[in-house]
Amino acid sequence: MRKQKGFSLIELLIVVAIILIIAAIAIPNLMRARMAANESSAAAAVRTINTAQYEYQSKFQTSIGYAASLTALGSPAGAACVPDPAGLAGDCQFDSVLTSGKKGGYTFTTTVVGANPATGYTVIASPTTPNQTGSRWFCSFQDAVVRGNTAVIGACDGTILPI
Repeated sequence: MRKQKGFSLIELLIVVAIILIIAAIAIPNLMRARMAANESSAAAAVRTINTAQYEYQSKFQTSIGYAASLTALGSPAGAACVPDPAGLAGDCQFDSVLTSGKKGGYTFTTTVVGANPATGYTVIASPTTPNQTGSRWFCSFQDAVVRGNTAVIGACDGTILPI
């Protein structure tokens, strides 16, 4: 009788089944860890925008107030940032990725209250794909407290609890 070399079909199927079981356990944990990292990054970005808004407002308090867009606060893509003395085209407060309004699975929007000078602002961070890139929405306004909610945030006010 000849001696067999290699693995039998049954042995290979058992190995594949074990690998599939391990993957079924690991993938959901990986997705939860990725969502938690995205949420942490979004909360930190809202804090960064708060700081940038206060620095911007201190520079342009009588003429503009708070910045009406992320473009006015951030850096242009692919170019060295030189602060615009008029405060309209980039104050170099943060990188071009956050200036674009999309970072780490979240979309960032900012709005202002009042005009010339703006007396307040709101920033909202929404998951790009809810329950995949993140499960919480974040917001802040001129009190600089970052708030979070598991439901869609339409307007940021004191009723949404701080994180």
